Amino acid sequence: MKAIVVADQAEGTAGMKLAERPVPEAAGNDVLVEVHASGFTPGELDWGSTWTDRLGRDRTPSIPGHELAGVVSALGYGTRGLSVGQRVFGLADWTRDGTLAEYVAVEARNLAPLPGDIDFTVGAALPISGLTAWQGLFVHGRLQVGQSVLVHGAAGGVGSMVTQLAREAGAHVIGTGRAADRKPALDLGAHEFVDLENDALEEIGEVDLVFDIFGGETQKRSAALVRAGGTLVTIAGPAESRPADGLAIDFVVEADRPQLTELAQRVREGRLRTLIGTVATLDDAVAAFNPTERVKGKTIISVRS
Repeated sequence: MKAIVVADQAEGTAGMKLAERPVPEAAGNDVLVEVHASGFTPGELDWGSTWTDRLGRDRTPSIPGHELAGVVSALGYGTRGLSVGQRVFGLADWTRDGTLAEYVAVEARNLAPLPGDIDFTVGAALPISGLTAWQGLFVHGRLQVGQSVLVHGAAGGVGSMVTQLAREAGAHVIGTGRAADRKPALDLGAHEFVDLENDALEEIGEVDLVFDIFGGETQKRSAALVRAGGTLVTIAGPAESRPADGLAIDFVVEADRPQLTELAQRVREGRLRTLIGTVATLDDAVAAFNPTERVKGKTIISVRS
């Protein structure tokens, strides 16, 4: 099969190459998925799991990519809940070869059925951003109707999902970003917007929940805004700043079939949308991940038309 491989962490996306690799086999409780569309997060090239297996052994050259949408082509021994020919989407395992390939072997529990009226490219853009937003808001943040949420990077991949889900859940949403992000964030459902380069973040007053993606000084300033009993959730690594009288929670997104199903239902009903910037073929993936100009939105690789 054709796949994108990368052998050297230091080279980053510039070290990506299109190569021939063996089609993986579906182990017990796996499914083999014929990939139709794949998502990629550049930050994963900094994760140790991209370069080693579960036992810490080197597995380079690695096939990156964790988000996928496709069709089940084979079942591993004992696999239940999915069937051959079924449309699916979800997350590939962190310590195994990924989704920038024509086929990928995935634990069945990491996938959910993809409704026929959702395009594969949309399905591939949904898992990491959607699940991160869902888990940060509802699992770790325990968001309630009427609470206020400060969403950093409100017009970005994760932030856009957080903004939409929080608004729909009945929260008062305050988005942040650069000046150019104001209109997109408000269009996505933010009630207010703070330009982090020109506005005073402290002027928004206290909030119930902060969703942090930046860490550092922005996280420190945000922690001071969390009211008593509130929560700061972050995906920027271990929380370095904590609210004076609240919780600080850092987390790594996990695959979850029921949550994926909830996200897909919202997409079907027009209540949630993904931000897709570029759609490229597998043959053009290396160039797509090394653009000469900044691309807004997620880059999706259409493996099969």
